[in-house]
Amino acid sequence: MGAGTLHPYRLVLRARIVLRAADGRPNHEIANGLDTRPNTVGLWRHRFALLRVEGLRQDAPRSCRPPEISPSLVKKIVDATLHSTPKRETHWSTRTLADKFDMSHMTVHRIWRAWHLQPHRHQSFELSRDPQFEDKLAYVVGLYLNPPEKAIVFSVDEKPQVQALERRQTTLPLGPSFPEGRSHQYRRNGTIDLFAALEVLTGEVVTEFHHRHLHQEFLSFLRTLDQRADPEFEVHVILDNLSAHATVEVERWLRSHPRFHLHFTPTQASWLNAVEGWFSKLTRKPLKRGSFASVPELTRAIREYVAVHNKMAFPFLWTKTPNEILRKVDKIPHPAVTTH
Repeated sequence: MGAGTLHPYRLVLRARIVLRAADGRPNHEIANGLDTRPNTVGLWRHRFALLRVEGLRQDAPRSCRPPEISPSLVKKIVDATLHSTPKRETHWSTRTLADKFDMSHMTVHRIWRAWHLQPHRHQSFELSRDPQFEDKLAYVVGLYLNPPEKAIVFSVDEKPQVQALERRQTTLPLGPSFPEGRSHQYRRNGTIDLFAALEVLTGEVVTEFHHRHLHQEFLSFLRTLDQRADPEFEVHVILDNLSAHATVEVERWLRSHPRFHLHFTPTQASWLNAVEGWFSKLTRKPLKRGSFASVPELTRAIREYVAVHNKMAFPFLWTKTPNEILRKVDKIPHPAVTTH
């Protein structure tokens, strides 16, 4: 069949549409009778009204490719996206920026996609201003990548004020055409502080519950780790800069337990503490959607989750070297430091 030749069936269909329209039938009735769509009926009725029989002989012209945008205009759109905002708003949308430049919002969308711009998205961050950032980073990552022989490495942190939240209404189950439904109203039935240590070489997690997270509770947790660790092994503990981790009492305990070595992450660098990833999973899986009538019920759910996790645990794998991390940090546009 040559280019531009119309298939006979399509011409017959258009003729039937026009003939039935001449009888005064509505579009939906014609569409049902000819097994086509109402908008198709409307299209060929309109073309026949404008061009008569000649309008039925050829297909309607198809939309061409989007018009070319000059590089200078693309640059203006990108600069506006990156360096300005609409009045009284925090970021551009495709439509607000399209109005500014008198163009289609789909054109703005294509430019954003080409330049990997997503003004509607944001993410939280905290740049570490620790003067020893590089040294601490190198030491902690070194423990992950190449732990010492005859040593156990624990990543330790506290998750304070874990709430026992009880939903006020029954959760609606997941169905084929709708997600699980949870009431946004809940009762607060108390809180508990969770101490956790991720053993890097095995991936297993040790937990302990307390009603505070002061140095006394931290020492209690260190004693728990001391009992768990093989007495012939050194113990390296990676943790953050909480004041309870560096009290006189803790230093005294460390002097009497010389196999323990504390390694502090840089300030504002909690992402460097491996157990934070486990806390995130704990929040997403058993806690966020859970409903707990009491603190004991909450702690029981956490213990059960830990037991399942430890049965399937595998060694923690850190994949980035210190130099790779530093290169990524250097790419972040650092804001000007202000003093008050």
